Amino acid sequence: MPTFLTRRVTFAAAHRYRVATWSDEQNDATFGPCARPNFHGHSYVCDVTVSGTVDPVTGFVIDLPALDAALQTEVRERFDHSNINLDVPEFSEGKLVPTGENLARFICERVQAALDRTTAARVMRVVVAEDATLSATYEPG
Repeated sequence: MPTFLTRRVTFAAAHRYRVATWSDEQNDATFGPCARPNFHGHSYVCDVTVSGTVDPVTGFVIDLPALDAALQTEVRERFDHSNINLDVPEFSEGKLVPTGENLARFICERVQAALDRTTAARVMRVVVAEDATLSATYEPG
């Protein structure tokens, strides 16, 4: 029977939405205030859910220090107090637009790659919330 464990991590970061090949007018029309050149910030809440077999001895789906280490490296150290567009190469000009949807998928892939080195647990869901009214969820297929 599948068992799930969710760990929450938070980070504060700035970003802006912009497609490099579009004009400023098209970016403004599509993204509104989120395309402004001076960026804007959020206090993000990120929930990462993993699944696996419960260890009969420890009772764990995953060793929490392993999960926490992956979240520290792949989420907090990468995003906290950063400008996502300027500090995270995968989201730089002409690459991924730092939407919640793209952040959730990116975080899922990075955390899973980190966990693959230490555990059989699988990342089943990543939810990235910009605030209490907006979140994006990614579940790998």
